[in-house]
Amino acid sequence: MASLPLMLDFAFVNGLVFTGSTERSRRDVGVTGDRIVTVAERGALTEIGPATEVVDLGGRLLTPGFIDAHVHPVTGGLKLNKCSLFDLEGVEAALTAVAAYAASHLDEPWIWGGGWALNWFPNGTPPAELLDRVVSDRPVLLHNKDGHGAWVNTKALELAGIDRSTPDPPDGRIERLPDGSAQGTLHEGAVDLAERLYPPPDAMTWLQALLTGQRFLHSFGITGWQDADVRSHDRRAYMDAVAAGLLTARVVGAQWWERDRGREQIDEFEHNRRTTVGNFRQTSVKLMLDGIAENYTASMLDPYMDADGAGTANRGIDFIDPNDLPGIVTELDSRGFQCHFHAIGDRAVRSALDAVEAARAVNGVNDLRHHIAHLQVVDRGDHPRFAGLGVTANAQPLWAQHEPQMDELTLPFLGPERGGRQYPFASLVRAGAGLAMGSDWSVSTPDVMAQAQIAVHRREADGPEPFLPDECLTLDQVLAAFTAGSAYVNHIDNEVGSIRPGMLADIAILSADPFELEDLAEVEVDLTMVGGQVVHRR
Repeated sequence: MASLPLMLDFAFVNGLVFTGSTERSRRDVGVTGDRIVTVAERGALTEIGPATEVVDLGGRLLTPGFIDAHVHPVTGGLKLNKCSLFDLEGVEAALTAVAAYAASHLDEPWIWGGGWALNWFPNGTPPAELLDRVVSDRPVLLHNKDGHGAWVNTKALELAGIDRSTPDPPDGRIERLPDGSAQGTLHEGAVDLAERLYPPPDAMTWLQALLTGQRFLHSFGITGWQDADVRSHDRRAYMDAVAAGLLTARVVGAQWWERDRGREQIDEFEHNRRTTVGNFRQTSVKLMLDGIAENYTASMLDPYMDADGAGTANRGIDFIDPNDLPGIVTELDSRGFQCHFHAIGDRAVRSALDAVEAARAVNGVNDLRHHIAHLQVVDRGDHPRFAGLGVTANAQPLWAQHEPQMDELTLPFLGPERGGRQYPFASLVRAGAGLAMGSDWSVSTPDVMAQAQIAVHRREADGPEPFLPDECLTLDQVLAAFTAGSAYVNHIDNEVGSIRPGMLADIAILSADPFELEDLAEVEVDLTMVGGQVVHRR
């Protein structure tokens, strides 16, 4: 008896297809079950039956689902669910939002959230007294967008015992008034002095935070990611989501390296890796090497400038001793863990490359696909080392533009030479580096097309002149980085990241063909599919 022909569940017709490399072609795509089964010439799909959902693309672009190679979905979702200052326009709007949240959440002992921007405040340091005007009876702690500092009120400082006699922690700084008392901004590790008193959310709150973050990311065509900071509460949220059948994204968790501990934690990482379930794999380790340039905690080869352009003695902070890092990376590498480095400054980038080189010398070449995220300042002599060591450049492109944070809080303190070699994404590609991309949401938007606008043009459509235009990428390079490149980093490039028969049906449908537009940020995502299941429709 002859078998019946296999009917398509979805037929995507009359559009353009970006396959995941540099090819954009007029193709129709057929999906059955969780797989792409057909990529055919327009009009050539023959397996369309009465139950097939036919999607007329009308010239829109179909791409592989985007994969965010560096993102924080759980804490990002929690900030959206708590006191969110994201997408506000300035200080007064933020204070109004804080007051409204406090008034409607009288049962909460702390007001916790985030989303304020450094450029809202002189020197990027908001004072406690502003928060005191709207909430004085309860502690308030609000992370800034980049997650490297927090704005607190006087009540929070008092509860934490932070005063003029409190020393700065080794990995952070308390912003101070002229008399030495705390001003209201806590940088890096100093945030923990207050946040450790914040009552930890329960498991259901963390699960709801993950689901909020997942919905938000799916709305931008993101079908998978590498979570760049997995701690115990994140792990529990992912595992609870898998158990409930609610984790639709494909996730690699980068387990957080606790910088005040040693290599004994690698045994714990191995235990966690063995408990991997469903779409959630804990095969990477996040090593945060430094802070950020705006608060002078990014680790630099040469000292920062001061506000008058004079030299200082400050080269930033190494969160992990560069003398210890090669041994740490060598052991992680020998035990099969991918290393996911946070490196903003050129000294941090070099330390990461030196550590991978040390691991290669001891363990030999492997396929762990170590990668370095952010890469704000990279010494030109280190560009070819990425390809030579097989280290992927994990780029966050949205920051590579002229805007107040860059022009007022970064360029003056880096100086012209160093400021002129920021975010060298095109140079790294020209030197042979593999490229992946991630948003670092909730630090910045997860909107892939808004990020593509900056990566391609180094400016917003209505913004000032391009920022270091020699570092502009092409649109196909950016889309490839957000699909095939990030799939490679997550070790799933044999299953997703390209549009071809046999691949999993992780797909994004864009609202237009961005290759024909000047303002890429205008493009929205009309449909997101993971494994043949629609998880977002606009």
